[in-house]
Amino acid sequence: MPSAAHTSTTPPQRRPIALVGAAVLITGALAAAWLWQPSAVENGSKGAMLIAPSVLGVDDCIAPPDGATAAQGAPARSCTGENGSAAALVESALQRLQPIPPEADVGFPLGYTLTVPLLRLFRAKGNDWEVDQQRVQRVVRTVRDNGRPLILYLSSSYFAQQAPIEQALLHDPQNLAQTRDGPLPVDTYRGETLYPWTLARTDTPITARRVQAAQAVLAALCELPRKDLAKIQGITLLGEMHQLAPHFESGMGFAPPYRVTDYSTASVNGFRRYLKHQFGAVERLNATLATDYRSLDEIQPPSRDIRSERLTHYTEHMDSYAHGILPISGWVWVPGRSDLWVQVYRDGGLIGRVKVNQGRQDVLKARPELGSADVGWRLDMDFRELPPGLHRIAAMLELAPGRLVPLGEREITIMDKHQRTPQPQPQSRQPLPTPVAAPEGMQGYMDMPLQQAFYYNPLAPYWLAYRRNQVADYLQFFDRMVQGPCLEDTPRYTHQLLPDASPGWDANKFAVVNSLRTQGRLRLGVDLHGNASYDPDRAKWLGTAGQHEYGITEFIPLRAMDAAELKSVLRRHAMRGARYVSFYLEPREEGQTPSRAPYAFSLDPQNPQFGSAPLYEAMRQVLGGAPAGASGR
Repeated sequence: MPSAAHTSTTPPQRRPIALVGAAVLITGALAAAWLWQPSAVENGSKGAMLIAPSVLGVDDCIAPPDGATAAQGAPARSCTGENGSAAALVESALQRLQPIPPEADVGFPLGYTLTVPLLRLFRAKGNDWEVDQQRVQRVVRTVRDNGRPLILYLSSSYFAQQAPIEQALLHDPQNLAQTRDGPLPVDTYRGETLYPWTLARTDTPITARRVQAAQAVLAALCELPRKDLAKIQGITLLGEMHQLAPHFESGMGFAPPYRVTDYSTASVNGFRRYLKHQFGAVERLNATLATDYRSLDEIQPPSRDIRSERLTHYTEHMDSYAHGILPISGWVWVPGRSDLWVQVYRDGGLIGRVKVNQGRQDVLKARPELGSADVGWRLDMDFRELPPGLHRIAAMLELAPGRLVPLGEREITIMDKHQRTPQPQPQSRQPLPTPVAAPEGMQGYMDMPLQQAFYYNPLAPYWLAYRRNQVADYLQFFDRMVQGPCLEDTPRYTHQLLPDASPGWDANKFAVVNSLRTQGRLRLGVDLHGNASYDPDRAKWLGTAGQHEYGITEFIPLRAMDAAELKSVLRRHAMRGARYVSFYLEPREEGQTPSRAPYAFSLDPQNPQFGSAPLYEAMRQVLGGAPAGASGR
């Protein structure tokens, strides 16, 4: 795992629903108002940011995973049968969070995220597969029978859905992403199975099945009356879509070996077409990159490490730094201080100043006495124009203007493509600013650079750009395929992660940058974990970097907040253009004894992890709910 570990928040697909028997039956006038009167959707503040939690177990209710029985997967009285739906399951969780709805136009409207596991909608039919309309109708009835506004989440990413069709799809190599060494194997991440579905092509069986299931759901929803369709405030597409690497849980950092997707034949040929579009002719490419290719058809995507492998062309070199950017990072903590900055020097000269505010859950886990994970810092240094030779990198903590404390130094080597013996650069002898003593109790460390020698390959940025295009193009394709007449004007969102929110991850391995902005009519939906969920600078970026209107597909602060702070954070996102915010919620009624431990990242009064219980109580107060333990009547 990289030194700054990203924390997965993808919940297990196969989860028991902690509701049995009559516990799922919502009774009384209040419940009826929500469940049976769609006009309730009109009572929220018009245009306000929707609070849309994802109730765990809804996907099992709609489409029980392979092998599950009604008792194991979903209560028969609400989920199955002729009128089965997840409406009551959703309401049980939402009423616990907000027992008494506020007055119209007061606060944030409360709805839900309806997760539809696309691949679980299929059933075998002879040697083929068909969409199970009974499961599709459970989706439709859920929308119909619960009066709250919702975000429709058409879910199918890399995480296994325990669907029988997945095993058939796995046996078709067309569906699998490939590193330079061949198709990726099935992987795991924090105990969850990962299937290496490719996004390098759209003419694959996995893509066709995703489209088929999504279109079946949307077609069925279009049969609903307009008042029910009006509840759907947005549609989230697929889930986290990005390029993959082997051993995902430990392989997304900067440590070698460098293995990423996609190196399939389709990708190699597509990259050559991309270069033709960029340069036109091989002569222009050679002149720009100082290469000697006879034809664009000779070009192979960069994939080999010059330090340990023989290259036919220098432009075949690839690692996390081959595009000419070197991360310099670490962490620091000073008791009683939260306004810290780090200055980074190269060869005695200042090259940048960065804020200490990035999440380092690994540091907090090792040193819980710090009380905060927001102790990380990182600066990305461009070394493409640096002269080859030895250079000195240093980091200093800025306590106040002119008062600097050393954090660490590294000597690095910028190599030329001929691998000539590097020489010290004259400026590397310049002294650093005079330091001051470290304050009492200060802790810190400089993590990166991890190695000493770095090679810039001028073809590498083009390869990385092409891989980013693959991600964005796949999402655009799926977006076009799910457009329909009855929901054409309903906003559609991606569901992307922010790899740069974790300073120990190599964002280029994910290749999601192009999809982190509005693409035509496809809006950004983004997972905000840790500091990214509450940092004002991140909210400012989301509101100004081409999004303007975005969805928060996972809101997981990973620390406690009180109601005042949480309300401030939510308001900030709403002002910046967030249209909804989703988080995980346990499906229990007030007073019910849990039959299992809560999911690690769900907001729940029984969850002791990551400040989840105080966050749940804060959310109740923000939404006008009664304190935990109160009857709400």
